[in-house]
Amino acid sequence: MKQLRIRTLAGLFVVAGVLSWAGARLWDSVGSLPRVPPAAPIVLAVIAAVLLATALSIRSRLRAQRERRPEAKGVDPMMAARSLVFGQASALVAALVAGMYGGTGAFLLESLDVPARRDQAIYAGFSVLAGIAVIAAALFLERVCKLPEDDDTEGAAPVA
Repeated sequence: MKQLRIRTLAGLFVVAGVLSWAGARLWDSVGSLPRVPPAAPIVLAVIAAVLLATALSIRSRLRAQRERRPEAKGVDPMMAARSLVFGQASALVAALVAGMYGGTGAFLLESLDVPARRDQAIYAGFSVLAGIAVIAAALFLERVCKLPEDDDTEGAAPVA
């Protein structure tokens, strides 16, 4: 499985942000603006918490297994792979969503004197922060699930 690249996530964030900012300008010229749901940062924060809890659980199980503790539960490889796929997918979607809300929030910064738009800008800002938390938790999960490098190549027979 390929490792997530921060460049890819940052590129998705920037492209989504620019397109969202341009879309918000166009939508505002028509006379309205799409709303930023107040639940958006909450949902993203819950996803970040689930990813972080999964990563901490897998890390503690692997540590207990490495230390050969008698009560150590093993890590099911399929569960770890599913967790990793969930983390990577969440990071990609969070980069897009955070970019979208970031572009909308950047547009809303122009009219903070209107209370409704100020509230929308706050929701957008918290959504961007929660999206970044999802990305950070997903990268941590990926780091936890990474297999150690095989350093015993000296005595091993070459694979043909």
